[in-house]
Amino acid sequence: MDILISGASVAGPALAYWLHRAGHQVTLVERAPAMRDSGYAVDFRGDAFDVLEQMGVLAEVRAHDTGMRGIDLVDAEGVKTGELPAEAFAGELEVPKRDLTAILHRLTAGDVRYVFGDSIRTLAQDETGVHVTFERGEPGTFDLVVGADGVYSTVRRLAFGPHREFVRHLGMSGVGFTTDNYLGLDHRGVLHSAPGRAVYLFSAADADRMTVSLSFATESSELDLLDRGRQEEIVRAGLSDAGWEVPRLLKEMTAAQDFLFSSACQVEMDRWYAGRVVLVGDAGYCAAPTSGMGTSQALIGAHTLARRLAESGGDHTAAFSAYEQRVRPYVAANQQHGREAAKMFGAG
Repeated sequence: MDILISGASVAGPALAYWLHRAGHQVTLVERAPAMRDSGYAVDFRGDAFDVLEQMGVLAEVRAHDTGMRGIDLVDAEGVKTGELPAEAFAGELEVPKRDLTAILHRLTAGDVRYVFGDSIRTLAQDETGVHVTFERGEPGTFDLVVGADGVYSTVRRLAFGPHREFVRHLGMSGVGFTTDNYLGLDHRGVLHSAPGRAVYLFSAADADRMTVSLSFATESSELDLLDRGRQEEIVRAGLSDAGWEVPRLLKEMTAAQDFLFSSACQVEMDRWYAGRVVLVGDAGYCAAPTSGMGTSQALIGAHTLARRLAESGGDHTAAFSAYEQRVRPYVAANQQHGREAAKMFGAG
């Protein structure tokens, strides 16, 4: 089959790998001009290791382990009050997201047609396939279209409905960026939390840089769609009375080249497929960053979808149904954990 995937983060390239191995022709379209070289560190748990092993990249992924040693808990004055093990945030293995996406791209670039700097504009289905127009490229017809394009999925919006019908906000938003490692952190994190806010700082892969995460209570995940200037204003307002390192970090935020604003939210849907269109990863079932399961869900979902297609004898409807039946209980458990974790910070 000729299959179009939207999104080149984790789920999209992972699915492309398995589909190509099964003999399908795959095109992957990505709005960004190239593979993204930013993002938080990502972690892996459970069956995701089996998927990486079957892809032949587990050892390579492990080589990028951030090697986190633990997290110090501090009060509003920066005085240490306790400690958490590294696994609390880093899972069984943690790597910089840019390294994972680079590995997945290298694994698939020779076999999959990547189209960067473009996005799907319209979808129209009939018995012959899915007719697709793009923002920049020529239109095409595909046997199947897969949305692997994140919480605010273009494919989901076009095939299922507006974001507000599926995106559930968990009451917390935040910003991430890097700055000079002026605290001298060495493969270690520092966490200060209070009702409705959390400040997490760590340094691992690059000894000279410190990753900053500033989280606070909010009422809508649609803040993610605002421009950077407005988002910075919201961050400052949300942390205006915070002490410790926060005033300095807010100044560093303005100068950051890798500013990333995101909200803790989940995607909840009654069904992950409609005709010849199907969703995988955060586009269909985001469990929220607080779950720590986004990357694992993306890898497991992609592998399961490709496997069910291979077993279906060309019956995509049966394959999509079997994929959803297999993955949905796993997603439900992860989403429950994500909601519970968000409540720890006074959100949810």
